[in-house]
Amino acid sequence: MKILHLVNTLDPRGGGVTEAVKQFSVTLTESGHENEIVTVDAPQDKWDDLDGIPIHRIGPAKSAYGYSEKLIPWLREHGKRFDLAITHGLWQYHGPATRKVFRELGRPYFVFAHGMLDVWFKTNYPLKHLKKWLFWPWADYRVMRDAKSVIYTSENEMISSRKSFWLYRCHESVVRYGIMLPDKDPKTAEAAFLEKYPELKGQRFLLFIGRIHEKKGLDLLCKAWAEIDQEKRPPLVVAGPEEQPELLKTARDLAGPDGFHYLGMLDNEEKWGAMAAAEAMILPSHQENFGLVVAEAMIMGTPVLISDKVNIWKETTESGAGLVAPDTLEGTRVLLDSWLAMSYDQRDSMAACAHPACESLFDLRQNTEALIEVLER
Repeated sequence: MKILHLVNTLDPRGGGVTEAVKQFSVTLTESGHENEIVTVDAPQDKWDDLDGIPIHRIGPAKSAYGYSEKLIPWLREHGKRFDLAITHGLWQYHGPATRKVFRELGRPYFVFAHGMLDVWFKTNYPLKHLKKWLFWPWADYRVMRDAKSVIYTSENEMISSRKSFWLYRCHESVVRYGIMLPDKDPKTAEAAFLEKYPELKGQRFLLFIGRIHEKKGLDLLCKAWAEIDQEKRPPLVVAGPEEQPELLKTARDLAGPDGFHYLGMLDNEEKWGAMAAAEAMILPSHQENFGLVVAEAMIMGTPVLISDKVNIWKETTESGAGLVAPDTLEGTRVLLDSWLAMSYDQRDSMAACAHPACESLFDLRQNTEALIEVLER
């Protein structure tokens, strides 16, 4: 198959959607299919080139909506080269543009929702949700309705998505996401990380890694962490792009000066090193349709402490690789207290479960076969 992926941006700060597009493009190519990517990034935005996978940057976009007057003409000129298109994410111009042109061409397209219809957004951003209602019947509802299939990464995501708008109709599929298992030696990655951040050597620290955004539960973590007796609490290392500076300031104020480290956004090598060096990774998130960093920590042999709103919590905890609690202040405190109550042998036993659990559950190369089945139906 010749597959065209459409996504607003490949900027690494885009988080899970960006990484999913890149990783699925690679694994589909490894499976013998041709892949190309279209974004509305500016031509000079060379975020990440992928070997053997053409990336067409036809921006810059003229608004946060991702509008580019070049997109529809580009699709009309080149769309006929592809057997199908996958539009990644919602609420961006490339979705309606794909629907318009691929219907004209008589070619199928698919929608990868990437958690963007989770009911959490409706509950926590009612004014934004009202604005989306004005937009929904004329744009993304039709994009989803006319797609050959809308792809979710879990049953939980699919069920939650049905609750966001009463006007909802589409052909649904579930394809488990995962990660491309890295060829990384955890000890080597850890040593390189600690060489760059020597203040963390010998520290049994907890790692929070993700966008600095209220959805991720960083405020809950810092409040719960600050409540622990100072002599007992482990250092807390926070890493990720600063989307909400006021939230980071609040986190610093809550945590206090002792034992709190903010590293900013880590590059790829630093990320793996931080995960290998951490005693555990903690993510008390309010909504994760997959939880990419959870799987990445597990593959480095690091236990994970997560909320029950991370949609892979059940598989993770049943495998013995982590702990789970509600996405509340009390739940986050339970995660921390439960972890600190464990002996070092118990923590090491949990760490020993993490890598094999990730290999068996979240190997993207295996899960790509399920995606191919959906695309070929």
